Amino acid sequence: MALYAYQARTIDGKLLKGRLKSASEEEALSELEQLNLVVYQIKKLNPVLYGDVSIGKPVKNKDFVIFLRQFSTLVSAGITLVESMDILADQSNSKPLKAALLESKDDLQEGIALSDALGKHNKIFPELLVSMVNAGEVSGRLDEILNRMADYYEKQYQLKKKIETALTYPIVIAIFALLISMILLTFIVPVFTDMFISFDQEIPAYTQFVLNISAFFQRFWWVIMIGILAVVVFIGVLNRQEKFAIIFDHIKLKLPIFGSFIQKAVLARMTQTLSSLLNSSVPIIQSIEITERVIANRVIKKVLRESKTVLEEGDSLAKPMIEHWVFPKLITQMIVVGEKTGALDEMLLKVSHFYEQELDEASEKLKSLIEPVMIVFLSIIVGGIVLAVVIPMFSLFESF
Repeated sequence: MALYAYQARTIDGKLLKGRLKSASEEEALSELEQLNLVVYQIKKLNPVLYGDVSIGKPVKNKDFVIFLRQFSTLVSAGITLVESMDILADQSNSKPLKAALLESKDDLQEGIALSDALGKHNKIFPELLVSMVNAGEVSGRLDEILNRMADYYEKQYQLKKKIETALTYPIVIAIFALLISMILLTFIVPVFTDMFISFDQEIPAYTQFVLNISAFFQRFWWVIMIGILAVVVFIGVLNRQEKFAIIFDHIKLKLPIFGSFIQKAVLARMTQTLSSLLNSSVPIIQSIEITERVIANRVIKKVLRESKTVLEEGDSLAKPMIEHWVFPKLITQMIVVGEKTGALDEMLLKVSHFYEQELDEASEKLKSLIEPVMIVFLSIIVGGIVLAVVIPMFSLFESF
């Protein structure tokens, strides 16, 4: 769909200017003529300059979940998909979602399947949802699957918030400590440096060390800033390469305190996603492929890839997981039981519930543990700088 700007007049001669989205200029003209407008100028606009700009996710999680819940209700009430799309687009507060729904409605009217229509808007509708909708179309359980997807994305949002809440506090404190240290070293410590020099007193080694750091900050602060930026860019470049990305993700999982928390969060999402797909009758190989793309951690991605290969060769899905340290025995044993009993989706769902509860407890423990640790950390950093200034002042007082 392209964006067009037009100038037209109504039957009574009133001038109108506006924009509309259409597949072609001819179709845009046809739409305007149907509104009884006399068009005398129409031109295609540059989508980069005039298109809607979105930063981050185009649709908020709250709007997305509400859309899925409403869609499920409309479908289960017997409303046609075309009518449902029209109603949902009219009620939606999200411009990107509204536009995607209206375009999907047009596709449905042309006979395109719902999953294919949604698949055209991969920035709005994730691959997981498209695959589940396709499964719902085949099985005739579209309303049930849409409702399940609303539950899934709601849980994923809550999971993300738990991780953000647990990790934001230490990051903010660390940045705060760094800023305070830089201010003290750049503006406060130099004042005392001049005073110590004027009294011609011997400066303790520790104080001299801090004064040297302060002098370096004053003279080469721009080098430090460039160095930090260079490190961030360098890590970003390395993270795009599979080999180094796996190493970084491995380090994340091995971090003291945080590693276990991150591991539980990734495993909770993996088991929940795989369970939802299998429960919706998506073939197991396709389910693993989709789950692999949904999971962000490359270590677990790699194991899932190996599991798919092993499964295609006729072996157990759990085999590569049993041999890898990142998967606890609970998961591997439940998968083995699920494969033997034919209830793999149920076993994975139970595991996901277990890890959600574990994550709740870990989040609370992490917050209670991090708060005193970060306060002590901040006190040591700031106190260390202040102490370097105070120690020689005692010697000055004694000399008077």
